[in-house]
Amino acid sequence: MRRGNKRLSIVGDRILIQPNTGEGKTDHGLYLPKSAVDKQQVQWGRVVACGPGIPVPSASSFEDEPWKATEQEPRYFPLQARVGHLALFLRKAAIELKFEGDDFLIVSHNAILALVEELDADDEL
Repeated sequence: MRRGNKRLSIVGDRILIQPNTGEGKTDHGLYLPKSAVDKQQVQWGRVVACGPGIPVPSASSFEDEPWKATEQEPRYFPLQARVGHLALFLRKAAIELKFEGDDFLIVSHNAILALVEELDADDEL
């Protein structure tokens, strides 16, 4: 994510979320029970950036001789969350961050409970 002349890079399987500070119902019809909101067990917000995914070793690294120096591009298992999704996540797993005056949360992908995305009319359910 870029702000001014600074860039914030999210690494690994982490997601950058802009938290919603509004009521317990989203614009998309997702309801959060009062008990969950009051105790801050779960929270929702908009995904604004995603890391590259979970690092995966290259299969060829097991076949090569270990003393050979090879340079390979890192490979990643992609994440399910995408920029623009509405994410419901475990609040206790979030790390608060202030970047260029805005509040964000960094959440590990495994702390996300549900994702809501906008569908086009021609998309299948």
